Amino acid sequence: MDGKLYDLNDMVKAGCNDCRGCSDCCCGMGQSILLDPYDIWQMEVGLGETFAGLMHDRVELHMEERLILPNLKMQGEAERCGFLNQDGRCGIHAFRPGLCRLYPLGRSYEGRTLKYFLLEEACPNGGTKVKVRKWLEVPDSRNYTDFLIKWHDLRKTLQEELACKEAEEPELMKERNMRFLHIFYEETYEPGDFYGQFEERICRFRKRGACG
Repeated sequence: MDGKLYDLNDMVKAGCNDCRGCSDCCCGMGQSILLDPYDIWQMEVGLGETFAGLMHDRVELHMEERLILPNLKMQGEAERCGFLNQDGRCGIHAFRPGLCRLYPLGRSYEGRTLKYFLLEEACPNGGTKVKVRKWLEVPDSRNYTDFLIKWHDLRKTLQEELACKEAEEPELMKERNMRFLHIFYEETYEPGDFYGQFEERICRFRKRGACG
């Protein structure tokens, strides 16, 4: 890190000069490229796929601090992202996941505030100055930022709750994980207003007793 925190309108040395044929950040990432509901909505609409279809070979599930979450699946001996084409270019670049858009930036959450930081020397082609908002290339950045904060809060609250229930109520842990996965990922998202769909789902999830 360069020790600084950035807002959407700040300039940061994150530009990668169109990658110059490099796809290093799309390989060997293990289970680290987590997918949030916005990512899944984008892929479902962009590819005409369901979550079950994505899970066939390009997305997988893993346990992240007691919470089941999906991530991009690395494939083959080279551990390449399943969406890379033969030329090492992203096949879903127009609707790539948020963490892919973000790199080599990271997110920093403090209460209801979201800031960004630069991972120095994370990209061999990095160094071009670009505005954070332009780098992310997300339409309606205000609603997107609000979504990210709400999603982060929900995840952290649920993970803390599951940690408390782990020893004495393992079945409750399993039930809440399955409901979380079903409501936010397995139920197909419709084209159109993602944020309205997300608000409806978060209210429905909480109404049944999870996270207060």
